[in-house]
Amino acid sequence: MLNRLTDSLNFQAEALTLRSERQRLIASNIANADTPGYVARDFDFSTALKNATGQASTEQTALTKGHLQLATGHGNHLNSQGMPASSKATPEMGYATSAQTNLDNNSVDMDRERANFADNTVRYEATLRFINSQVRTLNTAITGQ
Repeated sequence: MLNRLTDSLNFQAEALTLRSERQRLIASNIANADTPGYVARDFDFSTALKNATGQASTEQTALTKGHLQLATGHGNHLNSQGMPASSKATPEMGYATSAQTNLDNNSVDMDRERANFADNTVRYEATLRFINSQVRTLNTAITGQ
């Protein structure tokens, strides 16, 4: 019973953390819109969430990325990113392709970044509301009111 409660909250917490990281990346892209040679960065949220919550099997993840995962026997061993194996997974960063060529080789498309920023903001707020609702429901169940 307790596992179902914590799993749901852990899922929402991971989603909130990833949304926050994506918001930071999008803001960084917008801030560097006039930087010559800057390449916009982003990550696939659904894949990152599956990896963070352990819903993606390691075999499937390794095959889709085209490389094998390192096997670790202890939590202090390092993974392929040089981080301890027991640390939280960081999303696989990708580069955005530019919609049109620029003389300064900057790949930031402000229209795309604004749309991504607004979409991510709405989804971040929705995740906060889900967490709020779950905590309120738990509080009601505990107090019996």
